[in-house]
Amino acid sequence: MVESCGTSARGGRAVTRPRWERSQVDCPCRVPPGGRYDPAGYTGNVYVDAYRLDGTLLRRIDLGRNIRAGAHYTQFQVFDYDGDGRAEVAMKTADGTRTGTGQVLGSANADYRNSSGYILSGPEYLTMFDGRTGAALATVNYDPPRGTVSSWGDSYGNRVDRFLAGTAYLDGSHPSLIMSRGYYTRTVIAAWDFRGGALTERWKFDSNSAGSQYTGQGDHQLAIADTDGDGRDEIVFGAMAIDDNGSPLWNTRLGHGDAMHVGDLIPSRAGLEEFKVDEDTSKPAAWTADAKTGQIIWQNASCSCDNGRGVSDDVYAGSPGAESWSSAVPGLLNTSGQTIGRKPSSANFVVWRDGDAQRELLDGTHIDKYGTGADTRLLTASGVHANNGTKNTQSLQADLFGDWREEVVWPTSDNRALRIYSTTDPTSISHVSLMQDRQYREAVAWQNTAYNQPPHPSFALAK
Repeated sequence: MVESCGTSARGGRAVTRPRWERSQVDCPCRVPPGGRYDPAGYTGNVYVDAYRLDGTLLRRIDLGRNIRAGAHYTQFQVFDYDGDGRAEVAMKTADGTRTGTGQVLGSANADYRNSSGYILSGPEYLTMFDGRTGAALATVNYDPPRGTVSSWGDSYGNRVDRFLAGTAYLDGSHPSLIMSRGYYTRTVIAAWDFRGGALTERWKFDSNSAGSQYTGQGDHQLAIADTDGDGRDEIVFGAMAIDDNGSPLWNTRLGHGDAMHVGDLIPSRAGLEEFKVDEDTSKPAAWTADAKTGQIIWQNASCSCDNGRGVSDDVYAGSPGAESWSSAVPGLLNTSGQTIGRKPSSANFVVWRDGDAQRELLDGTHIDKYGTGADTRLLTASGVHANNGTKNTQSLQADLFGDWREEVVWPTSDNRALRIYSTTDPTSISHVSLMQDRQYREAVAWQNTAYNQPPHPSFALAK
């Protein structure tokens, strides 16, 4: 699956070659490398393409002029929602969207862009597409509608278009689509089921009815995980979590931030944990909480700044569990929040690449191995570029080949192809594919939502 023209791309062909070699498929993207990921005003049309494994184009969906291009605006999920063995594709659509079979949704001539290029009027839809043909299988009104633009955080139309998406097994057995709007002020999260060819809303969480304490708690991403161990998934939405039935589970009230991680970060404790950085200058710079209750396990003092980036995962074998670090806090922190050494050279992604149980550092187009004295460069990918401006992210990271190590997908420098970088490093660790873990598979599905974050499984590889 490839999303192009202003947004990131995903897809490619799985081919194993000598160490760190790559495979490649053609890609129609024409976005300048390093271009902005959230351009103000007018944007180009958004094309969502699917490719066969040999690189030939399977189908194209053109979302049209009434959907803005950008990391915040065009969320899509690819998952088998109806259990027929083939994936569907779910996206927000509008008048002028052209399906993979040529059908136009709504009015083909409608143009709701205002004089600044923002789209603050006109109908909004949610469409479930056939993943193979791009045919529209079901279309409903997007919930929630815009309503009053200023209720989402500004009056000119930026924050009203802050969307997130994910996939969750809310009943423990069947996947549901999660779509949301807003996180600076009002927040609405809706769960949808696709059964028998119909999209039906399972539940809706709305901070307007849940209470003002739930406004402004979301991040630029979400995480799906069974945080309470009942077999059903919850939605970790920044500083709060929503239970599988749509009711609030917990709320730290620590507000908005740009990065969060949910996994078995402290293996010595039962259950999962969340690590998050904060943007509010009056709040802790970063913290770790119990993902079941929201109880804070440890936190850093306020840095009186926007702590913009942060990572939590096991990158150092000399300390058990996940290490945590962030932009505004010095040092590498252990599972108690204590400084144990130098901070890694990047605070972006982490990836399993070599043969040990620790993850490596992935930033831009290179991969490094953390060391107590200095990081060691393992890969500098040539002829490719990162996405999303300062976020400097790859197109996709996932265990595509099934050996528990993860592949990385980048677009080529000319945006005409995608390359998959793999590893042939031997390993003594025998483990099933990470994609067999439900939380990891769901994380791969939401990974490209808004500000990219690495996928985390529900278990710690090293204990």
